[in-house]
Amino acid sequence: MFDINKIMEFLPHRYPFLLVDRILESDLERVVGLKNVTINEPFFMGHFPGEPVMPGVLIIEAMGQTGAVVLLSKPEFEGKVVYLTSVVKARFRRPVRPGDQLITTATLTRLRGKVGKVSTVAKVGGDVVAEAELGFVVDDRLE
Repeated sequence: MFDINKIMEFLPHRYPFLLVDRILESDLERVVGLKNVTINEPFFMGHFPGEPVMPGVLIIEAMGQTGAVVLLSKPEFEGKVVYLTSVVKARFRRPVRPGDQLITTATLTRLRGKVGKVSTVAKVGGDVVAEAELGFVVDDRLE
């Protein structure tokens, strides 16, 4: 649906913390993102030598960035930034390793003003690897 250049228009994140490479699907309530997980990721040097595994907190971050795209795609939030406020019911089902394509889906479940929640799921090869409910607040960017 849109590439890394368009994603960088929405999100303030940059390497090494931009964890969405492409948006595959997008509508007003749901976004599907893709992250190509490669051995070149800086976190694999220490997590874990000889047994590279993507840290769970970065899987949550990838799901959160996909969720942020849901919000920032809305005209009323153009030019804003999304801050994570809560992580609830996080579950990790299996490791994510180099060579995997991490598909993250974020569905808007609640929005009241500039505060809300998204339900997120991460999959590799169709299998669920993680899921969580994420809370957020939308605010002005610091310039």
